[in-house]
Amino acid sequence: MIRLIAGFTLTLLLSAATPVIHIEKAQPPPDWALAERALLVAYADAAEEFAAKYVDERGYFRCVERWGGNDGPDDVMETFNTWTLLHALGARESVLDLYRRIWEGHLKQFTAAKAPSTQAAKQAMFFKEFVTSFDWEHTGEGLAAFHFYALSSPRDRDYLRRVRRFAGFYMGEDPGAANYDKQHKIIRSLLNGSRGPILTPATVFDWGGEVVEGHPERHERYRAAANVRGDHPLNMGACSLGFNAFALSGEKKYRDWVLEYAGAWRDRILANGGNIPTNIGLDGKTGSEWGGKWYGGTFGWNFDPAVTGRNYYMRGARTGLGTAFLLTGDPTYVEPLRRQIANLYAAKREENGRTLLPQKHGDQGWYGYTANQYLDVQRDLYLWSMKDADLQHLGQDPWMNYLQGKNPAYPGRALAADFERLRRRVAGMRQDESTPDTRPSDGAQRFNPVATETLVNLMLGGNDPGASGNILHARLRYFDPRTRRAGLPEDVAALVEKVRAESVTVNLVNTSPVHEREVVVQLGAYGEHQGVSVEFGGRRVALKGPRFTARLAPGAGETLVVTMKRYANPPTAAFPWDRQ
Repeated sequence: MIRLIAGFTLTLLLSAATPVIHIEKAQPPPDWALAERALLVAYADAAEEFAAKYVDERGYFRCVERWGGNDGPDDVMETFNTWTLLHALGARESVLDLYRRIWEGHLKQFTAAKAPSTQAAKQAMFFKEFVTSFDWEHTGEGLAAFHFYALSSPRDRDYLRRVRRFAGFYMGEDPGAANYDKQHKIIRSLLNGSRGPILTPATVFDWGGEVVEGHPERHERYRAAANVRGDHPLNMGACSLGFNAFALSGEKKYRDWVLEYAGAWRDRILANGGNIPTNIGLDGKTGSEWGGKWYGGTFGWNFDPAVTGRNYYMRGARTGLGTAFLLTGDPTYVEPLRRQIANLYAAKREENGRTLLPQKHGDQGWYGYTANQYLDVQRDLYLWSMKDADLQHLGQDPWMNYLQGKNPAYPGRALAADFERLRRRVAGMRQDESTPDTRPSDGAQRFNPVATETLVNLMLGGNDPGASGNILHARLRYFDPRTRRAGLPEDVAALVEKVRAESVTVNLVNTSPVHEREVVVQLGAYGEHQGVSVEFGGRRVALKGPRFTARLAPGAGETLVVTMKRYANPPTAAFPWDRQ
């Protein structure tokens, strides 16, 4: 059916329940669209130069291989944590090719590397292509790019085998990796991996690796971190493995495990008044390895050694509960995060016009006040729930204000800031005089040229998943049906202008004045949203699935309002043309 309507033609073709809309409404390409396309190219250019400097022909990172929480195996891939996501947004193929070479190289590099003084790494730092036994602060960071790879290469059989194997370490499928206690629904230690949990006291060598002359802090900072027995919220980072295994294979057992484990944590948090416990004992009881204190534990709320002061209660919870929510749309998985944020604000302080929240809790109650308000989690809460109440503390957030129609200049400013950041990173990389025989494994992280937060916000209407091993949550995602790959096709730009409970408003633009372009628009990062309709130019096109195709004539662009039922479909990583 073809109709001429107000300067564009609308072609509706039903192919596998995927409508195709043909847009011919020409317009000068807006500045944001040109900037978006230029940024994708510039990131890829910088990534190629970065890899040429820091990665050898085998794919090995040019560094001194060490074990531990100071610089260790995870830090190599953390250096490249956004590269696969950049490709899934639309950057050129070289970015994904580089990632594959670096991933394979680092597996060989750290399987050969040893730390003889440690329990877990005396034979090798990696076993079965996975870290032997360490905490999910670091393991998650090392897997960030690995998780996003599912968005670009869901048909990679080696990848699927690895995801299954890695998830199996936490599902009782590998007798050599007895990490999970199904009876108590816990991961049995803060230190866990392909060789199983460490249940004996962890030494400073287990945490800091071998002695490095002139760096006593490698061991001093972990002298209070011996007791690693029992579960910790960081371990919810393992839910990303189960999620990806389900999204790639569709096998119910992976979904069931994520919901079982994340559900147990949900129930514990709510039973604890909305405060995330930082130790669950081997008996399944809150705090039983730390004198019954819910706030105890290594990296727990009151973990406060003289040097580090680290505690981690939010990042694993954000990941684990978020994956369970994406799998089900069940708001009970969101409530623990909302309750935790509310508890922190209930104890807030106001100083010099700033809101300070407690970051620690001990026998004396709340303490350790800082300006950290967990805005990333608050954005998640709003975008998942679409409740105005979750915007309460986001009044100064520029992206949230833009989505509410209050900050129209945000896209241009944010993209300009990304260009400036990229310039500084490239300049720093070129001036870096470190050498492979002195460079730590995290020595180049500060020069990683690729940043995807702004592009995820603007293109997908999604919150930045961060670099801790999370999965992507987004309202939209794009595919190129002509090259059969993930990401926006060449010359196409996208700007999500509004996000509402049952709709998203997106501006699609073909910046090429010469070539027609075609893009598949998917509802949700994993097709989890069900389309109802697409409205533009006074027309309404019904949708019967989680996607539609837009054909854009040279120089064409249009604002579309896409109505949907959220979380109506099982999430899948399969490309649109590979689904039944």
